[in-house]
Amino acid sequence: MAAEYSQTDQFRGGRIHLSELEGLEIRDCEVSGLKIVDCYGSDVYVGGGFERVVVNDVDVTAYVEAELDRQYPTRVLARQAESVDDYRAAWAAVETLWQETLDRARKLPEAKLHERVADEWSFVETHRHLLFASDAWFGNAVLEEESPYHPLGYPAGGMPAEESAKLGLTLDATPTLDEILAARRARMATLRDTIENLTDAELDRVCARKPADPYPDQDYVVRRCLKVILKEEAEHNRYAVRDLAVLEAGA
Repeated sequence: MAAEYSQTDQFRGGRIHLSELEGLEIRDCEVSGLKIVDCYGSDVYVGGGFERVVVNDVDVTAYVEAELDRQYPTRVLARQAESVDDYRAAWAAVETLWQETLDRARKLPEAKLHERVADEWSFVETHRHLLFASDAWFGNAVLEEESPYHPLGYPAGGMPAEESAKLGLTLDATPTLDEILAARRARMATLRDTIENLTDAELDRVCARKPADPYPDQDYVVRRCLKVILKEEAEHNRYAVRDLAVLEAGA
């Protein structure tokens, strides 16, 4: 069984030389300054949020971002939202995008929607994560609800299990797609109402709460919280569509 390392800094500043790394996976890690030099192989995949990426001395950052924006224009609306009208347009695009994706997913057997592709979240797990994201950044931070977290929510992989338990999350639950969508749609309806009634002053209001622990203690402005949700929705739709193509091919 392959060794697994978690929450460690033992590789910081390290050097791996003349070693066999086939199948190595680096996930949810800080990789600033990472270099892969004079290596060889096939099917190398790199995914994440990077400020600058250089491949064989060619800066490909702008090309990758432009191509993603071309293929997924909703991510542009989410990233560039500034005015209240921008937020309304971006949210409308998100809802349309997910309805189209759900219509596509419904053509697959339910079991396929619980299936992971390359160990990424399943379609159902993706919706569980988006439920958590909107509970944290909207229900808790923006609305300051007394009990903002739905138990079926699924946090990012970096959240410790004890923190998830404090929020009342049942990570080992196995809800059907319809069960998780019921919770998702209720939260999305509240979001829609809030965005439709946004004002410039509300966008710049400082929230009294942070999204959740272990998020850092700092000021969270409404516009920032809503933008996080918009970007999460757009990016995870991209992942879902990518994986649906694999599931459809194998159905």
